[in-house]
Amino acid sequence: MTKLKPAELRKMDIKELNSKVRELRSELLRLRTASARGTLRKESGKIRSVRRNLARVLTIIREKELAAKRGVSG
Repeated sequence: MTKLKPAELRKMDIKELNSKVRELRSELLRLRTASARGTLRKESGKIRSVRRNLARVLTIIREKELAAKRGVSG
């Protein structure tokens, strides 16, 4: 998975971002399970990138929530 750009994420609406969160969480679960089993070889650094992408998406969601609360469109 490539690094998700914050500018691209800000263009998405909340529903798309929530689906991205579900996708990233399931990917993280799959990677952690494979790591625990010991079958994760080439993808061992992928856990870190998935965690960071998940944090990016959650941050953008929070920004949008706060902007809506203030009444700023965005």
